[in-house]
Amino acid sequence: MDAESGRGAASARKKSWRSELVLAYQSLGVVYGEVATSPLYVYKSAFAGGDIDHSEGNEEIYGVLSLVFWTLTLITLLKYVLVVLRADDDGEGGTFALYSLICRRVRAGLLPGVGDSSAADDDLKEQRDGALLPPPASTVRAALQQRRELQWLLLLFALLGTSMVIGDGVLTPAVSVFSAVSGLKLSMVNEQHQYVLLPVTCVILVGLFALQHFGTHRVGFLFAPIVCLWLLCISTIGVYNIIVWNPHIYKALSPYYMYSFIQKTQVGGWMSLGGILLCVTGSEAMYADLGHFSQSSIKIAFTMVVYPSLVLAYMGQAAYISQHHNFERNHHIGFYISVPEKIRWPVLGIAILAAVVGSQAVITGTFSVIKQCCSLNCFPRVKIVHTSSTVHGQIYIPEINWILMILCLAVTIGFRNTKQMANAQGLAVITVMIVTTCFMSLVIVLCWNKNVVFALAFLLFFGAIEAVYFSASLVKFHEGAWVPIILSFTFLTVMCVWHYGTTKKYEFDVDNKVSISWLLNLGPSLGIVRVRGIGLIHTELVSGIPAIFSHFVTNLPAFHQVLVFLCIKSVSVPHVQPEERFLVGRIGLKQYRLYRVVVRYGYRDVQQDSLEFEKALVSSIAEFIRSGDSDKNGYPDGSESPYERLSIISKGLPFQEADGEVEGSPESSVRKDTNPNLVSSKSRRVRFVLPENAQINSEVCNELQELTEAREAGMSFIMGRSYMKAKSGSSLMKRIAINFIYEFLMRNSRGPAYAANVPHVSTLEVGMVCQV
Repeated sequence: MDAESGRGAASARKKSWRSELVLAYQSLGVVYGEVATSPLYVYKSAFAGGDIDHSEGNEEIYGVLSLVFWTLTLITLLKYVLVVLRADDDGEGGTFALYSLICRRVRAGLLPGVGDSSAADDDLKEQRDGALLPPPASTVRAALQQRRELQWLLLLFALLGTSMVIGDGVLTPAVSVFSAVSGLKLSMVNEQHQYVLLPVTCVILVGLFALQHFGTHRVGFLFAPIVCLWLLCISTIGVYNIIVWNPHIYKALSPYYMYSFIQKTQVGGWMSLGGILLCVTGSEAMYADLGHFSQSSIKIAFTMVVYPSLVLAYMGQAAYISQHHNFERNHHIGFYISVPEKIRWPVLGIAILAAVVGSQAVITGTFSVIKQCCSLNCFPRVKIVHTSSTVHGQIYIPEINWILMILCLAVTIGFRNTKQMANAQGLAVITVMIVTTCFMSLVIVLCWNKNVVFALAFLLFFGAIEAVYFSASLVKFHEGAWVPIILSFTFLTVMCVWHYGTTKKYEFDVDNKVSISWLLNLGPSLGIVRVRGIGLIHTELVSGIPAIFSHFVTNLPAFHQVLVFLCIKSVSVPHVQPEERFLVGRIGLKQYRLYRVVVRYGYRDVQQDSLEFEKALVSSIAEFIRSGDSDKNGYPDGSESPYERLSIISKGLPFQEADGEVEGSPESSVRKDTNPNLVSSKSRRVRFVLPENAQINSEVCNELQELTEAREAGMSFIMGRSYMKAKSGSSLMKRIAINFIYEFLMRNSRGPAYAANVPHVSTLEVGMVCQV
């Protein structure tokens, strides 16, 4: 038995390693496209600005190589691969992952339902964290809990990093594709490239963005081979150049050459750091794409394939440049001059494909981060299209796609050279890295329970390195670095105003909600009638009656025979387990047929379409009725049901429709009973499938019968449309933010995801002016 168990364990380990290697191979095409194409423009960006010259002594090229090597080693390998990747939020990474980790740990946040200590979310598996913090960490947590300005600073940092990621989504395709196509300068005779370079770049970019709505699942299998071929190509060329031109180039990896470089070039060398910084573009993508792969697979791919290939590529370019000093101008220094002329055309084709793959990954990442912002109410609701039913996270956002394309073309046509585009990209990249460093220092203390000394050491060491690069990038403001500042300011303004307006609207709803007793007493006073069907009242509240419904029912005294107050709640965890998603409760007595349903989604969860959502909602209510939990939520006095009285419905009660096919909650398997007891309507179009030998009383049967009839009659959505207006006497900034910017964003944003495909005939919109 021991031998057999030993063989089984060995087989499991072998299978585990095999799957990790497959994930590592796949990650090459998704994660590393951007950093793999950085050799196209790093040396060119470092020398093109005129800050440093390529002298006969080679101090400059050796110094640049040394800086590239140690920057790549310290920032990408040491910081991201060995430290940051460990700070996953239930397997997810990125700026919002760090932010949500911190907010949950300190139980402090600015968005309703995000990072708060609401009892409603304490049941979530990811939220359970009762570990005590040591005194220094507890002091930090107390400061974050008590100081609202610190909470604002945390959120502002998260939104700043996100806005720079969006800016990177504009700049990376422009830089990568333009740099790849720039090889035409050496491959074409005379000056023909002047008339070809820009049009070819624009055509590739337009094609790249135009094909986004098809998704990448059909061609995604080509991404990893393309990046592998590209890495093999640049590393082979690098080895060739090292052997042929300068076998001793490895000596330039010594930190001494960094010191010598700075000593000789001084201010010019410091300003050239903005171009050298580009060797670590894409490092943040390793962390942001953590949810699609595993830590070990990303580490294996980088340390075993990407890192050695990049080092060989940079060494090979430096070896060639060190033996060639007859360049007409410094901006002619670049990747393609080190490529042997006989293979320049094939390398050009591979480079363009690799640039497209790297750009695709950045665009997809931009869609993903905007989707996270929408989930956390930090960005106006936009249309999110899921391009693949099998691949998690494959989304497409039409509005954002075309905005990115227009901005990307504007940057390409406006600058027309790598130097300024690279300056812009460098500032965006280093800003996101600084945000990550600051958040990581808090994670080390609050989440990992390490000594404050370790957090300070991490912050000071990496913060100092990144601050130097940030200053070198910022000084290029007039040479292209203004672009990410303008872009990030625009997106940051949109996100901050949307967050501010959403918060004010939520506060208005809380302050103006009416009690349940008010609703229950309306019948005799207004002569309210009940109409057939199920009415869904969308609300942000988890208790009480929203003011917009009281406004509706006062003017139109009728509502449906089954009324559901529906709250779609975003929580600061990446995923909510299906069995923890639906919370169902009862409002008032059973005969009122009033329910409250809270549906919880994580910031990376994919929300269901309207049809599947409707089925899951109805089956959850039916299971709530059948299970008997509803008996605990009836209040004879009509008082409000406290939040903790809501029941978690882990599996909805399945039902059959006319064709006899069992349908129910799509998030859990539905079991067909051999001889089920059926509760059906007279038309037999909908029947709930009950477990065998289920003991149910006539009252439950009647309630399920009525739910069945209401389901057959149809479902209507009552949506609130709040017209936000700043109160008289408000400051000028508040009036601009609420009356103009937020109102413009509200008019052009979309409704809740579940209602996106609901027919207009089934939707009733109720307008109301909110003075905030």
